[in-house]
Amino acid sequence: QVQLVESGGDLVQPGGSLRLSCAASGNIFAIYVMGWYRQVPGKQRELVATVSNNDATNYAGSVRGRFTISRDNAKNTVYLQMNSLTPEDTAVYYCNLQNGFPPHNYWGQGTQVTVSS
Repeated sequence: QVQLVESGGDLVQPGGSLRLSCAASGNIFAIYVMGWYRQVPGKQRELVATVSNNDATNYAGSVRGRFTISRDNAKNTVYLQMNSLTPEDTAVYYCNLQNGFPPHNYWGQGTQVTVSS
């Protein structure tokens, strides 16, 4: 079992910044991928960014250049620095961890990010 605890979601104005954190605990294998996804009501959950065990990153085109994902392996924690936020970034942001074989996805409870004037 893996548990993910997220924090950092808030209400911010357009152009503002937020930093999300997600700490993982439990039966985590040494090699794993962590990432962030987001979802708005009525839409599918979509990838925001992922970071692998060797720090390879992947970003959605809509956030590339504005968001930065990073991880601290010693703490099993992933971060998402979000800059230049727009109302289109408003969503529930979910932390994700993928590990094991076959790979299994674990999800956090979600943290609300609202970008509004």
